[in-house]
Amino acid sequence: MKRLNQLPLHLMLLPGVILVFIFAYIPMSGAVIAFKHFVPSKGIWGSEWVGFENFRYVFNLPGTMQVIWNTISIAGMKIIAGLIVPIVVTLLLNEVRLVFFKRTVQTLVYLPHFLSWVILSSILIDILSPSEGIVNKLIVALGGDPIYFLGSNAWFPFTLVVSDVWKEFGYGTIVYLAAVTAINPALYEAAKVDGASRWRQIWHITLPGMLPVIVLMGVLSLGNVLNAGFEQVFILYSPSVYESGDILDTLVYRIGFVDTQYDVSTAVGLFKSGVSFVLICVSYWLAARFANYRIF
Repeated sequence: MKRLNQLPLHLMLLPGVILVFIFAYIPMSGAVIAFKHFVPSKGIWGSEWVGFENFRYVFNLPGTMQVIWNTISIAGMKIIAGLIVPIVVTLLLNEVRLVFFKRTVQTLVYLPHFLSWVILSSILIDILSPSEGIVNKLIVALGGDPIYFLGSNAWFPFTLVVSDVWKEFGYGTIVYLAAVTAINPALYEAAKVDGASRWRQIWHITLPGMLPVIVLMGVLSLGNVLNAGFEQVFILYSPSVYESGDILDTLVYRIGFVDTQYDVSTAVGLFKSGVSFVLICVSYWLAARFANYRIF
């Protein structure tokens, strides 16, 4: 009887499941291109099978290891900064007692999350311009030399990380503020009676209360180690910063769409997907182990 009562819910999910199967699972059969010398005129199944030759070709390219390092380093910095900054902002906002000001700040820091990188990149290009950008004008006014943030291999990765945190830390702040609201207020009252300072209350009550969510967000972000942000990098980078800003996704784009080596680009994409799948499995195991988070 219980299963019959749930039947309408399953039928409601059916159209979505069908769409996912058609547009996500059936196209996965095209991954076989990675193991073939793909010739569009012959089609996928008519092209010659070459095994792992495309993978060997990719890893023998001079810049492949640098691209992998760029991907891991940029994604790693984004993950770490994306955890620390929202936690700090949450702790600061939690100490604000003026509700109107608190809500206004929450809205302002959350707003960039809804803007696309096309819009934000235009803003960044303007404010970081070496000659007319407000940031470099401030640096010059303080006696420094202009910095080419989007054209320097030394500065470009950090520009990506800072701009990504600026866009996304508002979302993380909302998540952590929700975790703070679940903390029992009686704990703070008891701490005040015992003479605990605000810092002690944060250290012994607020942070431990946020810890399960912090652990959960941290371990789930492991699956994004190879996702350094294609849209952001593609819009902001240029050949002058390929050395420090080229990532796996942009490499796939150039090999596949610019050089039309579809089989090689598929091999790179399949490699990335395989590693990401393993990392996602590990992250969900860690989430279940340390944060008691389970999908099923």
